[in-house]
Amino acid sequence: MKKYFELIAPCHFGMEAVLKKEILDLGYEISQVEDGRVTFLGDDEAICRANVFLRTAERVLLKAGSFHAETFEELFQNIKNISWEDLIPKDGKFWVTKASSIKSKLFSPSDIQRIVKKAMVERMKQAYGLEVFPETGSSFPLRVFLYKDQVTVGIDTSGESLHKRGYRTLASKAPITETLAAALILLTPWKKDRILVDPFCGCGTFPIEAAMMAANMAPGMNRSFLAEDWENLIPKKRWYETIDEANDLVDLGIQVDIQGYDLDGEVIKAAKSNAEAAGVEKLIHFQKRPLSAFSHPKKYGFLITNPPYGERIEEKENLPALYQEIGERFRALDSWSAYIITAYEDAEKYIGRKADKNRKIYNGMIKTYYYQFLGPKPPVRKRG
Repeated sequence: MKKYFELIAPCHFGMEAVLKKEILDLGYEISQVEDGRVTFLGDDEAICRANVFLRTAERVLLKAGSFHAETFEELFQNIKNISWEDLIPKDGKFWVTKASSIKSKLFSPSDIQRIVKKAMVERMKQAYGLEVFPETGSSFPLRVFLYKDQVTVGIDTSGESLHKRGYRTLASKAPITETLAAALILLTPWKKDRILVDPFCGCGTFPIEAAMMAANMAPGMNRSFLAEDWENLIPKKRWYETIDEANDLVDLGIQVDIQGYDLDGEVIKAAKSNAEAAGVEKLIHFQKRPLSAFSHPKKYGFLITNPPYGERIEEKENLPALYQEIGERFRALDSWSAYIITAYEDAEKYIGRKADKNRKIYNGMIKTYYYQFLGPKPPVRKRG
């Protein structure tokens, strides 16, 4: 019999609408959208499918409870009132892996972690009739969020963050995460019949994520998840069925034009290796090529890239010339669109054009901007 849950999918701030669409496309009902996370309803199969198929979620949490608490006593009693015995078996290993507090009276993460664990133990002592818990079984790490005294408790089903698809063994100097790269591509109208080029491809994240989308390859199909061991909640066969579903959808026979360039030959080797690990090396053309040599005869293409933005002082002096060159190369491309994520505040000035759209995005702790320079849409093909 299937069990039903409320599930929380955290994401990059500003990417909630992209993640919401992904969840709806998987067939699940959204119950709440907040800054940096989307909550939805689903059964045990939804835990498997969300982990395997969502491209822009950071992880999937099983929501254990939500309540108001302004004192540690309120926190303790409300945690104790949650039916933990329905979620965690008596040999389960459980701990609070992360506690965060924003605009709340309870603000000490270590104290929150300690009180939550203590309350859980009290509840489970009564439920299981045990004084000491062996904690030798499956892992159930908790994440606790406090915002304006509202406490939300979730159990992490993913384990390692979902941006770790398993293909990126080699990274360049300032890589963009796989989940953010996927979200930025999904914010564009790019489709697999249109050319996509990243002239600063680094370890290849943008081209690889685009190729996986084009081939309908689920981002989590080649990795494992913590909840695979939760046989008290999810039968093993649900995971097998989800991977079978993902395998059935893959189409590597498609014709695509996805390209990645970089000035550094070693980085290009790393990008090729990563594409091979992802299973999409035949769908991407990687080449050592400077920006100055970037031109293309095709029309209506997409330039999607994360160019250098001067993390080191000595690099900052080169930025005006670099962004001027980006502008020149882009203007030479007939009917193309450009999508550029950068922390460089003067990007538009030196590119020589004001972006049609601009989004502020935090990439880790770095404030970046996603400049969107929109080209014309290709003419609609007449059906003959």
